[in-house]
Formats: sequence, structure tokens, C-alpha cells
Amino acid sequence: MTSHRLVRLPVAAAAVLLAVSGCSSGGSAASVAVPSPPAGEAAFCRALHEELPRTVAGLDRKDPEPESELTAGWGDAAIVLRCGVPRPEKLNDVRAPGATVGGVDWMIEKPEGGGTKVTSTYRMTYVEVILDERFTDVAPLVELAPAVKKAVPPSL
Repeated sequence: MTSHRLVRLPVAAAAVLLAVSGCSSGGSAASVAVPSPPAGEAAFCRALHEELPRTVAGLDRKDPEPESELTAGWGDAAIVLRCGVPRPEKLNDVRAPGATVGGVDWMIEKPEGGGTKVTSTYRMTYVEVILDERFTDVAPLVELAPAVKKAVPPSL
């Protein structure tokens, strides 16, 4: 695995959660592509699915369509988690920004369309979390990292 520099976020800064307005909607759930990891990685994802919190950053759990143990969501797609995603190409960049939050290392990307995409690193499977533009930092990881740490062991 390629090593990359990780920027450590102070716990106090990461713990500050953003106030999010307009958290509920009467519409249907968001649609997201379901990953197709190998069976061993899928087992970690099923375990993660059982550990995920009901709320993150004050948003209630509202899983995307199609229903899968490999995906989860909070709010109206404000936070979307996909487990068992392929290794991001960006991990080859030793300068890729990252953070350690809750004992889990994360690579941080800023997609062109806005928001933030973070992917766990140094774990037996990759867990991707997409935060929409309502989030200016990665504070929701404070609530997601314990589940990732418990269900997805570190890579050897």
C-alpha cells in the first residue's frame, strides 16, 4: 500500500458539528451505486451496517436506493456512505490530504461538483463517505469513525 502524509485534525475541531437546516423531506430516497466488493470485504461491510448510528450530525438515517447493506445515508443524501468501494486512484499521490478522526485514517477529496469525499485508508476494505456542500469540514466522521473502527479491521 502506498503511504501518504496524513494531516491530524484536532479532536476539538473535528467535534464541532455543523447546524444543518432542512433535514427532512417527503421525497423518495436518493439513489446511489452499490459497490461490489469481494466476499470477504462484503462481510466487513455487513458488520459495519449493523454498527452505524441512527443519526449523524443531527440527521436521521435515511438509506439510499437500492436498499443494500453496503450503503447508508443520513438526511436527504447530505451524508452517504458506501462500503467496499475500489481503492481510490488518488491514494497513489503521496501529497493527498488526509486526516485521522476517531482512530481511523481518511483521505480527503474535494470533487468538482462541491461537497467532500473521504475514504478510509489502511483498513481491510475501503469505506467512502460523501458529504454534501452543507458541510465545510469532516466533522460527521467523528460519529462514523467508531463504527468503521469496530467493524473494519486495519489492513495488515
